Amino acid sequence: MSLCKACVSGVRHEGTPEGKTDKIGGIDVYIATPTVDHPKDKVVLFLTDAFGLKLENNLLLADDFARNGFKVVMPDLFDGEPAPASAFDPGSNFDVMTWFGRHPAERAIAIVRAVIEGLKSEGVTKFAAIGYCYGARPSFDLAFTGEVHVVAVSHPSLLKIPDDLQKYAEVSKAPLLINSCTVDQMFPLEASAKADEILGGGKFAPGYERTYWEGCTHGFAVRGDLSDPMVKAGKEGAFKATVEWLIKYL
Repeated sequence: MSLCKACVSGVRHEGTPEGKTDKIGGIDVYIATPTVDHPKDKVVLFLTDAFGLKLENNLLLADDFARNGFKVVMPDLFDGEPAPASAFDPGSNFDVMTWFGRHPAERAIAIVRAVIEGLKSEGVTKFAAIGYCYGARPSFDLAFTGEVHVVAVSHPSLLKIPDDLQKYAEVSKAPLLINSCTVDQMFPLEASAKADEILGGGKFAPGYERTYWEGCTHGFAVRGDLSDPMVKAGKEGAFKATVEWLIKYL
């Protein structure tokens, strides 16, 4: 499994993050907390793309989920070395595969587990994982072991198709939402069709849904070019679908 060029491309979004940085379980995290009353025993784990806590797009999106009533914790999956936002720049020579070799998914899973244990000590008992690109891999693995209770992934990377979908159907009890798109080397249309075949039509009892966003490419839900009306609709639609999924199942 590997990442592709589309995993480290995109457009920076404007805005000022409103959350705070802290440590949980010894891990650096970004925390977005609702300003309204919210359940203290539930947390949404925002498992990022390769850009992690250094890309404001991710932080702003976490803030948006908090505005919808969810406490969001975004762990640093990359030990302080996320992919640089300069990878967006034309002519960037960022070597995604060398970087990925230093940050395997197994390490990210261990990081998230440390955060989960820290949150449990604070009284949290129920976790959702929302995974974007790289973050879909730990989302699936933590669903396999029952450590997260709800999953929503957007343009997932690092999944082995159809094996991971079949395993999800067989061992996971976490309702699964997949936000997919037209052009995605990491989760192509064939993977979407296989997901529907394995999990759709009521086959996966806990709950399954897949959205499809025409005219969007890998990364659209967090790094898409919002000047493109179809991409803007896809980003906003995937966000709305994820919020509704969390409301229904978390």
